Amino acid sequence: MSRIGKKPIEIPSGVEISIDGHTVTAKGPLGTESVTVRPEIEVKVEDNHIILTKVGTTRETDALYGLSRTLVANAVHGVKEGFEKKLEIQGVGYRANMEGKNLNLALGYSHPVIVEPPAGITITVEANTKISVKGSNKQTVGDIAAFIRSKRPPEVYKGKGIRYEGEHIRRKAGKAGKK
Repeated sequence: MSRIGKKPIEIPSGVEISIDGHTVTAKGPLGTESVTVRPEIEVKVEDNHIILTKVGTTRETDALYGLSRTLVANAVHGVKEGFEKKLEIQGVGYRANMEGKNLNLALGYSHPVIVEPPAGITITVEANTKISVKGSNKQTVGDIAAFIRSKRPPEVYKGKGIRYEGEHIRRKAGKAGKK
C-alpha cells in the first residue's frame, strides 16, 4: 500500500480544480495543467482537498496509486508556484545570452548553439554563466534543462561544461608525468 497515495492534496487559494472523468485539470495564476489518471484510480474533491482512492488491489494498481497522486500534486504546485531548474556554465569562453526568447550558447563549437523554449517555459540568463529554466510543468522544465546540459556536459578532467547548480562532478587525475 502506498503511503504517498494516501496523503490528501491540499488545494491552495487561487487554484481551481475540475475533474472530468479521469482528467484532473488545475487552473492557477501560472497557467493550466491537466493530468489524465488511469481508470484504476478514482479522484474526488472533498473540503478543499483532492483525495485519490484505488478501485482494485492488483500490483499494477498499487504501483499507479502513488504515481497518480504525485502527478496531480505536481500539477497543483506547478500552477500555483511553478518549477525551476538552474544551470551553471564553467569553462573559458563558454557563455550564454538571450536573443529574444531564444537562448544563445557559446560552448567552444565553431557555431553558436540556439535553444528555442517551448510554450510555457521561460529561460533567463544571469551573469553570462547562470541559466534558469522556469515553467508550470515539472517534466517539461526538467527536459529542457537536460537538453541544455546535453549540449556540453561537464567533462571529468577539467570540469568544463554545463552542470546543474550544486551538482558535484567527480574529477579524474590527468596523465602522470614522465619520470
